[in-house]
Amino acid sequence: MIPKSILRIIEDAGHLVIEEKPYEKEGILMNRPFKYTRLSKDDAACLLIDHQSGLISLVQDFSPGEFKNNVLALAAGVKYFKLPTILTTSFENGPNGPLVPELRELFADAPYIARPGQINAWDNEEFVDAVQKTGRKQLIIAGVVTEVCVAFPALSAVEAGYDVFVVTDASGTFNEVTRHAAWARMAAAGVQIMSWFGVACELHRDWRNDIEGLGALFSEYIPNYRNLITSYTVRK
Repeated sequence: MIPKSILRIIEDAGHLVIEEKPYEKEGILMNRPFKYTRLSKDDAACLLIDHQSGLISLVQDFSPGEFKNNVLALAAGVKYFKLPTILTTSFENGPNGPLVPELRELFADAPYIARPGQINAWDNEEFVDAVQKTGRKQLIIAGVVTEVCVAFPALSAVEAGYDVFVVTDASGTFNEVTRHAAWARMAAAGVQIMSWFGVACELHRDWRNDIEGLGALFSEYIPNYRNLITSYTVRK
């Protein structure tokens, strides 16, 4: 770390650029100390952004069936862990279309913000107010399209002091090149990049906590997972 006394030189030195050198920890070269921030079901909220009928037609980095399965799997997991959830759409009376009905039905009592035009959900005061009212500091974000409707509010939330976790397989865009560029941009800003399955497992923490309940959820959205549950049930 650079001593404060050295950093004060910046005030008198005009355009002085100081770069911290990487340090080595257990043989691994690192740019800064790492702290593993885990998702907590007591401090996390979920933001489902612009999963709209028109926008979803733009998603080409997943097949339609696979993408729908992933989005609904994330939604089911969020519901299972009873996380505060916020739904939002952008310009839904235009070509973007309405929110997909499955999400509206699953979260009938959740805050629903139909943004009149703001591309970045974080530019909408009602949306930000809803986020703040959850009292949570960890935000799980998924949406369409990845580099815009997901990345913009994710970066804004990081700037506002939140820990942000973007769900890669419940967010979609035009192609894999665009997707990976968006992931890289967000990761560089401190966003954690995860899958819906990773989110569920990190929230769950311990397989001994209701394996039947979570296992049933996994079995519904991961066909091959049914083999694990079937084997487990037979052994019991």
